[in-house]
Amino acid sequence: MLIDLKLSGQTVMVIGGGKEATRKVKSFLDSGAIIWMISRDFSDDALNLGETKQVNLLKTEIKDAQTFIDSLKPKPDILLAATDNAKLNHDLIKTALSYGCLVYAVDNAALSDFILPAIAKVGNVKVAISTGGKSPAMAHVLRERIEKLITPQDLLAIELQEKIRNTLKNSISNPKDRSKLLYEILDNENIKRALLENNLELAQKLALTLVEKGETKQ
Repeated sequence: MLIDLKLSGQTVMVIGGGKEATRKVKSFLDSGAIIWMISRDFSDDALNLGETKQVNLLKTEIKDAQTFIDSLKPKPDILLAATDNAKLNHDLIKTALSYGCLVYAVDNAALSDFILPAIAKVGNVKVAISTGGKSPAMAHVLRERIEKLITPQDLLAIELQEKIRNTLKNSISNPKDRSKLLYEILDNENIKRALLENNLELAQKLALTLVEKGETKQ
């Protein structure tokens, strides 16, 4: 089961500064979370994220997981152990769990509370791809395929649907009738043509005409 957590204002702490840790961090960049990366060394990509204020970097060496987690005030909401030291990752996860943190270990799925699927992201569209940990490489390939399938027309259709949904909430009380009309707008050939021509204004006018007709049937 894939769940998109609401993390705005929550603290996500990633222990590790290499390529794998940076890849995991990027999964959280648009979540609104407060992100920390903690490591004795950082990759160039991680340093760039710090310089652009997308994440907070703390350069330090963790010698004892228990002492480190105990010292954190407040504790993170989510902790990811992404170092190249399997024992340290294990100890970090075990200690963080004792404080009620959600945890993820890059090298131990059994210890993790969740998985981080590959995310296909185009505009406001996000599609999660998971192979259950069997093939991260294939998840990456599938992500690229899906991103190529989502067209500019699809993104405009989403924007149009948002505008029309807000209008329908004030004009048509029955949820089933609203849903039916939204699908009619999606399937309308004239609206599709307008979106294909990148003419959102015309598409909205055509959609509103359908809404008016739907209102007269109420």
